[in-house]
Amino acid sequence: MIEGRNIVCIASNWAADPTSKHHIMRLVAERNEIVWVNYHGSRRPRASAADAGAIVGKLRQVIEGPRRVAERITVVTPLVAPLPGSRVVAALNKRLLVRQIKRVIRDLPPRPVQVWSFAPDVDFLCGSFDEEFFVYYCVDEFSEFEGYDRDAILSAEARLAAKADLVVVTSQALCEAKQRLNPRVVLVTHGVDYEHFAKARRGEVVIPEEIAKLPRPILGFWGLIEGWVDVDLIAAMARARPHWSIVLIGRFTADVSALEELANVHLLGRRPYEQLPAYARGFDAGLIPFRVNELTRAVNPIKLREYLSAGLPVVSTPMPEVERYGPHVSIASDAAEFVAACERMIAENSPGKILERQTAMQRETWQSKVEEVCSLIRPPRPVSLHRSPS
Repeated sequence: MIEGRNIVCIASNWAADPTSKHHIMRLVAERNEIVWVNYHGSRRPRASAADAGAIVGKLRQVIEGPRRVAERITVVTPLVAPLPGSRVVAALNKRLLVRQIKRVIRDLPPRPVQVWSFAPDVDFLCGSFDEEFFVYYCVDEFSEFEGYDRDAILSAEARLAAKADLVVVTSQALCEAKQRLNPRVVLVTHGVDYEHFAKARRGEVVIPEEIAKLPRPILGFWGLIEGWVDVDLIAAMARARPHWSIVLIGRFTADVSALEELANVHLLGRRPYEQLPAYARGFDAGLIPFRVNELTRAVNPIKLREYLSAGLPVVSTPMPEVERYGPHVSIASDAAEFVAACERMIAENSPGKILERQTAMQRETWQSKVEEVCSLIRPPRPVSLHRSPS
């Protein structure tokens, strides 16, 4: 594990539900100071209520200034212009970002600086902090996200990957795509907070009242319900088995009207991460009903390992990173196959199967993944420890 560094983490909103970024940086923060940058310059805002609310929230965070959210983690929301593809805006954002981040670094102990970017379009930051090492941590095929300027993202990502000292990717598809940009690409799959989700089978949690009395089987999903979730598939499955209960946990921006009219589909909204093992205790299977496209082919769903750590059988649409877990998951392409797979996985469930799933996950903790990445970080050059006056 690296230690004694000031690490600038370019990421999404700290206040969001835990992602790989959160898990990784919390562990790295045990021996380093983290400056978490809520970066929001990758996508142009849309004329929607959701984006309007997000803008208001971001402005509030900007006004609040840097916040200490943990012993060694400081969060800053810089003022930047979300207009990707513009060279003028990129130059402006560089000045704004560098100045605001340096102000936070200046208040930390004088240590070597590293930059870990989970954003693909900040190539203009490379070298701005006299950093000893720059990591591009690629967890998605960002150019395929709805609302992103595909060409602008691909161009910026290519420049960033070429400049980075190390590119970490989380799926084989991403590895194949990014190796064309930089030979220093390594595949490190996502981890899991195993001990947290294993509580579901240890009697340490109680099934929440809102699902405890639902008709069984209970098929569960947690995560963002956005365009990559196949709402039509879920609705068709619910209609095919009206006596089943389908529970969806998470904030949704996708059109879920087809689900809202179904009595056996329960849209619970967001629930705290801390409560997910309790819900898992009440589920009979975990679902990953993603649409199959260029975005999801590169995805390595964190929820896959969370479900398995909770002992749940998993039914998923075809995705390469899910298919690698063979006996612990069942792959289905349409509603009929999903229903059959759920019936089969639930019928074959047993204490032995549950233990097999959980045992497989004990080796895939976030701790092991962070240690693997840190072992690859070898600063190539000495750096000065001065504090910048800007």
